Amino acid sequence: MNLKVSGHHLDITPAINTYIEEKLARISRHFDQVMDVDVILSVSKLDQKAEAKVHLSGKDLFCESTDSDMYAAIDSLADKLDRVVLKHKEKLVNHHQQESIRRAEG
Repeated sequence: MNLKVSGHHLDITPAINTYIEEKLARISRHFDQVMDVDVILSVSKLDQKAEAKVHLSGKDLFCESTDSDMYAAIDSLADKLDRVVLKHKEKLVNHHQQESIRRAEG
């Protein structure tokens, strides 16, 4: 998994970078076909925003999260990405094959 972290009106510190790597590691544990992840962190007045675009084989997924704390926004983003990736993984399973097996048995 290639991870690219960039900041808009924000300097990316090594602490934030390692925190993002740790949080997004579970995405690659749940789904092997994650190629690239682009994370953009931005600050506007009191809002801290984290956005991520995940490039999978054949599909791009996008999530964003806004919070008053950057680390909380990253946590929320990781949770959203995890749900979206798991949902995409479930869609890849061919349910029609299981249905035809049931009809043949019945």
